[in-house]
Order: sequence, then structure tokens, then C-alpha cells
Amino acid sequence: MTSPLGLGTYAFFWEGAATLPTGPNPRPLPLTGMIERTAEAGLALFQICDYAPLATFSAAELQEVRETADRLGVRLELGTKGVAPAHLASYLELAAVLGASYVRSMLFAPDSRPTIPEAERMLREALPAYEAADVQLGLETYEQVSSTELVDLVRRIGSPSLGICLDPANTVAGLENPREVVERCAPYVTGIHVKDFAFSRRDGWVGFTLAGARMGEGLLDYPHLVDTVDADARGLSRIVEHWLPWQGDLAATVELERDWTSHNIDYLKEH
Repeated sequence: MTSPLGLGTYAFFWEGAATLPTGPNPRPLPLTGMIERTAEAGLALFQICDYAPLATFSAAELQEVRETADRLGVRLELGTKGVAPAHLASYLELAAVLGASYVRSMLFAPDSRPTIPEAERMLREALPAYEAADVQLGLETYEQVSSTELVDLVRRIGSPSLGICLDPANTVAGLENPREVVERCAPYVTGIHVKDFAFSRRDGWVGFTLAGARMGEGLLDYPHLVDTVDADARGLSRIVEHWLPWQGDLAATVELERDWTSHNIDYLKEH
């Protein structure tokens, strides 16, 4: 078994954005265009993650997305935020329409910050439907909830449809060591978000900026990650993402975004 490699909407963060630091994007890349670009890169997996327009898609627009993916041989995954049962149920319905068997989420949503006991209650209510549909729910590691709390929650619930979407870059802001996060989460990982990251001094050497880097040029110990979680043997999907800062104008930013995507795909294929 091999670990499938794919792109996510965060790999098209600037090219697909409707709004830019300078104002509206005159021609944002549509979702179908991202899927087509994924296929052109020789990949067969695409994750629609935190893509706000998806909630407004009509049945016809969703069908177009599904047909585009099917025509190009691209398998779809979904991503959202929050664990409210009604919200997770809506994404389970979307998963059925789009043929997705993986939904990534986070404990907190923009309008909801449940306590760990509240989140556990919500998940226990939502998960039987995921189990019945054979859809996996992956809770992402990030700075607002420690990886220890997340692992304890997943272990305590013990559902075959609940696991962890591993992104050690996110946890740095919570003062967690990425290698320790990888090792702690490894048995429960069901999907991986792959992005490199680095610190750089701000102007005047006052503080640091934590931002993205091209794979192999930052602080992510990628070999340790894939070896520790046994990604290939377990067939864990690896979704390419970026933390690419705005480069001053759209053309320069999109050019660099495409360069990072191409480089990162090549790097991950070689490693």
C-alpha cells in the first residue's frame, strides 16, 4: 500500500481567493479549476477544505464538481470547522453527494468554542451516522487545543470513524514541539496535511514571523513524520498545503504559489 498524495484548497489559497489584500480578485480560480490542476499535476486526490463558497453551491454546482472529479479520476475529500452535530451531519450529506469518504474538522468553529466535555458529547452524537456511512472524521491538530487533549478525546470516544488529521506546523503556535506531536498522535492519524514552515526575524529584529516554506527548506522533519505514522503501510493521504505570505501583488503571489506546489509535489514524490 502507498500513501496517496493530493492537493487541497490551501494550495490555491491566493489564486482561488475571492478577496485579496488589495481588494476583490478579478478572476479567482474556481473549484473545478483546482480539481483540473490537480489532475494535470498527475495526482488523484483533492481535499476541499475550509472552502466557504461550498456552503452556497446549488445541487447543480455540486454535481458539476462531482462530475469533474469523476471524469478526471480525482478522489475528493472534505474539510470544515466545528463539531456541532447538525453541522457534521450537513458535511456527511455533502460527502455522499461528492463521493468523499474523509471529512477533516476542528473542535472549534468561528462561532463555537466548546469545552472538551461538550465536544465529546457532540462527537458521540454525530459519529454513529459517520460509522454507518463508512466515512472517516479526522480532527486536525492545531494550536487552540493541545495534541494531548486531542489524543485523549479520540482515544476516549474510541470510534472507528474518528481519528486525527495531523498537521504539526499548526501546533508550533501552541508551544508544542512538532516531533513530539507527531509521536503522540501517530497511532490515531488518519490523514496528513503537509506543509513546511520556518521562523524569520521581523524588520528591526523585533520578534519573529512564523510562515510557510518550500518543502525541505524549513523546520518540518518530514522523514520523521512519515516514518513515525507509517504513512505508506497505512495508506494515509498526504494533502499539500501552503502558508505562503502575500508577495505584494497577485501575479507575483500566484507565480510563487504555483512554484511551491510544483516543488512540493516533486519533493514528496521523492521522499
